[in-house]
Amino acid sequence: MSRVVVGTLDTMPPGTQHRVEAAGRAIAIFNVAGKLFALRDTCPHQGAPLSAGVVVGEVAAERPGAYEFCGGRHIRCPWHGWEYDLATGQSYHDPVHSRVRAYDVSVEAGAEVMAGALERGPYVAETVPISVEGEYVVVEV
Repeated sequence: MSRVVVGTLDTMPPGTQHRVEAAGRAIAIFNVAGKLFALRDTCPHQGAPLSAGVVVGEVAAERPGAYEFCGGRHIRCPWHGWEYDLATGQSYHDPVHSRVRAYDVSVEAGAEVMAGALERGPYVAETVPISVEGEYVVVEV
């Protein structure tokens, strides 16, 4: 499993979704109320990009007429409406045969990401001191 930096957190604010490339794979990143989710960006039904879908939530009711919105927890495929759990990739249309690959996603400080991201090569170039600021979104693929 490798770790791939796919962008900065400030380019993925709450309420957004993005298609990114990581290790040769198209991955959809969803920021739902500040919580990040990552799924393979392909619906297993007919290949639609899930990053073009709509994040939908669940509604619960303890009794008739007492509805409570439980937040956005699923992505609805833009072509045929199949829904997948953002955390697990599980389908609720055909739970036995359809599942989307879910990836671990985290937010890490820029200095931490850069500290372990590079290997020494045989060449040395002149360097200039710099600082890394902000946070980066990292996907484990």
